[in-house]
Amino acid sequence: MILKDDSIKIEIADAISKLWTSLTEKQQQALFEHMNVYQFKKNEIIYKNLEYPRNLLCLFQGKVKVYKDGISGKNQILRVIQPVDFFGFRAYFAEECYRTVGVALESSIVAFIPIEVLVDLLKENYHISLFFIRNLSKELGASDDRTVSLTQKHIRGRLAEALLFLKDSYGVEKDGFTLSIYLSREDLANLSNMTTSNAIRTLSNFAGEKLITIDGRKIKIIRDDELRRISKMG
Repeated sequence: MILKDDSIKIEIADAISKLWTSLTEKQQQALFEHMNVYQFKKNEIIYKNLEYPRNLLCLFQGKVKVYKDGISGKNQILRVIQPVDFFGFRAYFAEECYRTVGVALESSIVAFIPIEVLVDLLKENYHISLFFIRNLSKELGASDDRTVSLTQKHIRGRLAEALLFLKDSYGVEKDGFTLSIYLSREDLANLSNMTTSNAIRTLSNFAGEKLITIDGRKIKIIRDDELRRISKMG
């Protein structure tokens, strides 16, 4: 659903300007004028595999998962986007269609900025070009680390790493322990590259060892230090 409230556009434009501090007033105006803002419901698809990338996407509110279809229909979650961050642009720079799917994990607000506007900004402002070079470089480094983790770590190490990733990325609730993101067991399994049954069993083992407590989709991390040890040991 498209949102036509200019106040939200202003908030998003201001948030982006804080990331791209070198934007001129003219460039900020161009960004504002060409931006479209959409609200997505939980589990609603933001972009699809094999679509051509026509927009730079910026998550302003909510949570988004980016996943790739795997063998036998099993999905692999590659990353989880948090506000305020950009996504969906790699395919354009690679001159190819999307190889992944972007889906809202909860009600989310996403700004769509036409690729043509981004290209003009890149040509006019080298600071923005450096921003995306750094962004892509960090993603590549994280992808390299994740490849090693998912292929060499035991399932306990993979699940511990996933829980810590969610904690480090999204933080915890006011109690200081409960993860502020609630994933289904299937999503948690897809993030950890394991079957749903293995994820459920390993979570139960962690709970039995009093490393975590579980209340539905809510997960409370009790022994952060021990989970980090398990993740490190693999």
